[in-house]
Amino acid sequence: MKIALIGQDIPALLPSLLADAFYACKLPAELAIEERQDTLGDLLQRYGDTVLARSGVRGGVKVTASRDEALCGADAVVYAGDYLAASRFRMDREALSGEADDPGLSDQARVNGGLGGLMHTLRQGEQLRQLCKHMDVCCPGATVVTLGQPVARTTAVLAKRGYRAFGLGPSPMKGPGGVEDIGKRLGRKSSELEAVTAGLPGFAFLTALRDRQGHDLLPAAQSLTESGELGRLTQRWLSRWEALAVGSAVGHAEFLPAQEDFEPEADPVFGESVEKRKERILRMNTVADKGLSDREAMMAQMLLLSTAPAERPLRLIAALMNKETVLLPAVTHVNDGDLPQLPRGAVIECPLKLEHGAHVPEGLRLPDELAHLCLDIDETNRLAADAALGDLSALRECVEIDPALEGLDRLYAAEVAIRMARMHSDILPLYDVDGED
Repeated sequence: MKIALIGQDIPALLPSLLADAFYACKLPAELAIEERQDTLGDLLQRYGDTVLARSGVRGGVKVTASRDEALCGADAVVYAGDYLAASRFRMDREALSGEADDPGLSDQARVNGGLGGLMHTLRQGEQLRQLCKHMDVCCPGATVVTLGQPVARTTAVLAKRGYRAFGLGPSPMKGPGGVEDIGKRLGRKSSELEAVTAGLPGFAFLTALRDRQGHDLLPAAQSLTESGELGRLTQRWLSRWEALAVGSAVGHAEFLPAQEDFEPEADPVFGESVEKRKERILRMNTVADKGLSDREAMMAQMLLLSTAPAERPLRLIAALMNKETVLLPAVTHVNDGDLPQLPRGAVIECPLKLEHGAHVPEGLRLPDELAHLCLDIDETNRLAADAALGDLSALRECVEIDPALEGLDRLYAAEVAIRMARMHSDILPLYDVDGED
C-alpha cells in the first residue's frame, strides 16, 4: 500500500501520521511525502526512518521534492494544505473593511462561509486543481482524504473531479462546545459517552448522546444549552431548530447571516505559529539524532504526540483499505443515504459506518427546519466548489443563494466577489484581470 502525503501542513501532522500508520494501525505501507525544501525534507526523512525503525513494521518513508514521485502508484492521498492562508485572509479582510463613506462588508471576513469563505475556496480549489492534474496521471484510482479548509468545499472539489473523497475538519467531538466538553459539564468522561453528530462540515448537531449503559443524556445536554451554559448562539439555535450545535459556535455562525452577538475571528489561526514550528523542529531533530531508545528522544516524541490533532486521516484510510467493520465519527463524505433529507451528492458530515470496508448509510434525521437550512448551505458549498473549478456563473449563483449573505445587496456582493477574486489573480489564473465580467 502506498499513501502520498501532500501539503504544507504535513510536517506538523507527521508525528501523528507516523504513529497511526506504524503503531496504531500497523500498516505495511510506504508513506511518500512531498517536501520541496531540502533542509526540512532531510529532517522529515531522518525522523520518519527513526520512528519506522522502532515500530518494527515493514513499511517505508520516502521524502521527495517531486510531486509525481510522491503520487506515483498511490492507493490513497492525504491533502493537508492551505497556500498563504494567513496573508491572503488579511487581504480579504482589508478589502471587505470599507472606508469612511463605505461601510464595507467586514462581517464577511470569514474563513469558511460568506464572501471570505468563498475566496478561501477559490484559492484552495486552485491548489486542488493542480494536485488533481498530477493525480490524473500518477494515481487516477486513489482515494483522497482532505484536511484542507473549508472541508465541505475541498471535499466537493475532489468529488467533482471524479475522486472518491473524504474530509476531516475540526472535530465536533473535541474543543469548546464539543461532545467531550458537554460530557465534562455533565460529569462524564469521554470514554463513557456514545455520541452521534450529523449535519454539514463545520455545521454539525448532536442527534444522540448516551452513556455506556444506554441512558439518554441528550435531554440533560439540552438543559445545559437552555440555561445558557454553552453560549447564547447555541442557546438560540436550540430554540429555533430544536437541535444542539456541537463544535465551534463561531464556526457554525460563519454559515449564517450577520448577528449582533457574532463577530468573525479577526485573526484566525492557520497552521502552526512560528514558535510552535521551532519547537516541533527541535523535537523532531532530537528524535532523529538520538533514536527512540534514548530517554530524551522519547520525551521529545511524547511531546510531539501530545499536540496531535483530533483529525486522524490514516486511521480512516486504514479502515477503508483493510476492509474493516467500524463506525468512524464525524467524517465528511458524499451523501449516499446517511442524511435522507438531503440530496444524494450533498457533502455531509456524520458517522461513517463501514462493513468490511463498504459504506453502509445510517439514515439519520435532522429537524425539518434545520434540514432545509442545510440544503441551502450545502448547495452554496457545492456551487463554491464549481466556482473554484472556474465556473464564473457558479460564483454568481453561489452569492445569490448563500444564507450568510441574507439581508445584503446580492448584486453588489457578487461584484465584490469578482473584484476580490481578481485581487488574488496571481494565484487564481482562472480569475485573472482580463477575465470575463
